[in-house]
Amino acid sequence: MTNAHVESHLETLGPIAFRLLAEMDGALDQDAIARQSLNQLQALLRSLPVWSGQAYEHAAASKSVPSPARGALAPWQLKQVAAFVDAHLDQRILVEHLAQRARLSASHFCRAFKATTGETPHAYVMRRRLERAQTLILASDDSLSQIADACGLSDQAHLTRLFRRHLGITPHQWRRRRSLPVAV
Repeated sequence: MTNAHVESHLETLGPIAFRLLAEMDGALDQDAIARQSLNQLQALLRSLPVWSGQAYEHAAASKSVPSPARGALAPWQLKQVAAFVDAHLDQRILVEHLAQRARLSASHFCRAFKATTGETPHAYVMRRRLERAQTLILASDDSLSQIADACGLSDQAHLTRLFRRHLGITPHQWRRRRSLPVAV
């Protein structure tokens, strides 16, 4: 492919190509472990005809690599917490238990969890309980009080309040609507 071909393709892609190259360049800059081989790759990228002068400065200026949210949970912490919640939905789950999994204090964990997921730990646990209840309602003929107990809710009334608050109907109505045959 000739330089004219490359330049015409890059003109078609415009800012997208420059941004991609800038992000690749930025990623190369951040990797200190393999610095020597990455420097060679950087040099190769910069030797491309389009990667010189004004185009390079434009790409570097528009570089917007999102940094992780400050104070957010690390992916391993979020995985640990989610696994713990799913394994213990039928039991009482305290914020302290979740914070221990993430190796943080309870107050710092609550802030970091909200920053990461957009919801409080309590809201997350209740949402997971509701999802588990929906699964059990569809997959079994258990009574609603048995399902409430299996989801860590105090009783059938608690399950019903949760359903009404989030879905606008009772669990019994929800079960009936899901079990009706679909007309074709």
